[in-house]
Amino acid sequence: MTHRVLTGARKFAEHELLPRTDEFDTLADEPPFALYRRFHQAGLAHWWLPEHHGGPGLGLEQSVDVVSELAYGDAGTAFTLLVPYTGSLMVQLFGTDELHRRYVLPMAASGGFCALAGSEHEAGSELGRTATTAALDGDHIVLNGVKAFSTCADFADYLLVLARDATEPGVFHTVLLPRRTPGVRIVKRWPVIGLRSSWTYEVALTECRVPADHLLRGNGLRILESGINALRILIGATTVGVARRIRDLCMDYAADKRLGDGTLLDNAVFAARLGQMEIQIDVMRNQCLSAARTLDTVLARPDAAAELLRQGTLRSAVATKMFCGQTGWDIASTASEMFGGLGYTEELPLGKLMRDIRYASILDGGDDVLRQLVYNRYVLPAFRRI
Repeated sequence: MTHRVLTGARKFAEHELLPRTDEFDTLADEPPFALYRRFHQAGLAHWWLPEHHGGPGLGLEQSVDVVSELAYGDAGTAFTLLVPYTGSLMVQLFGTDELHRRYVLPMAASGGFCALAGSEHEAGSELGRTATTAALDGDHIVLNGVKAFSTCADFADYLLVLARDATEPGVFHTVLLPRRTPGVRIVKRWPVIGLRSSWTYEVALTECRVPADHLLRGNGLRILESGINALRILIGATTVGVARRIRDLCMDYAADKRLGDGTLLDNAVFAARLGQMEIQIDVMRNQCLSAARTLDTVLARPDAAAELLRQGTLRSAVATKMFCGQTGWDIASTASEMFGGLGYTEELPLGKLMRDIRYASILDGGDDVLRQLVYNRYVLPAFRRI
């Protein structure tokens, strides 16, 4: 099954994504729903769900190369297609069987999407400052607030909303909110500089009422942290795919670029830089695989939900996103210099690839935020850790 999905992802990138590079670097009027349908019809969507739930059943470690292949074609599409991984995982771990049956299984059957709604303008990456509230009203939960960045939100089947308890401000919840719930309003789509084929929105929630059983079980902050672990690892995997494409672009350019009596491929400096690039890509991939194995091991435990609530953010997931984002940017920057003047033009897709790979150091915790997190949780003496 792994080989079939990986081969399918590679072919999908080759035939559906690479030919549309220029198109994917524009802010289109609507998402490419026909493209998503073809991905689903090929039996590739929701590749992480078990077969009895409508998916191919790949683990996170196996997903690393699938995401890399998709990102080789287009990182924005890869990111869009992997976002539901986190949402479905959170419902599976912390929701009831009924929530899983009502929302995750239909999403898998239709090739649909879900979205995370955590970040806010004032709170930024400090999720503990979340201002969105969840109030218990009889047998319902009422949500109010504004979420700044939520990818896939407008066409998602459901959103997973982080909110502060309206009566106990120190308590946080994660609530499953069906997209068509009255009071959910898309404020705008963000005109992003990279990943332009993804769709990220600002979302306002006004008196959004859902049944109380849509509340996921456990500390809302820890639930969100637990889900973001997988997202951070797969963000790292997208940078591997983009870096591989940058490397191949450099090789194609060098094969035709005359230098002295030969081509740029014969130049020792160029060869050394490409050798360094290959080493970096290999280490990036291995870091993604290692972190994925760590999380897969936790997910295989009978007490996986309790263990993730205990640990929250995994150090390996943070390290993966940070290392791959920084190393990927280094590869893209090196490549732009190797192209000379062409590296600063729109003649080649290098500009798009540079802007796409930059997202890894920004989304789901910017590097400075994550450095502080690592310091507080893993560097300080144990009795002082947060």
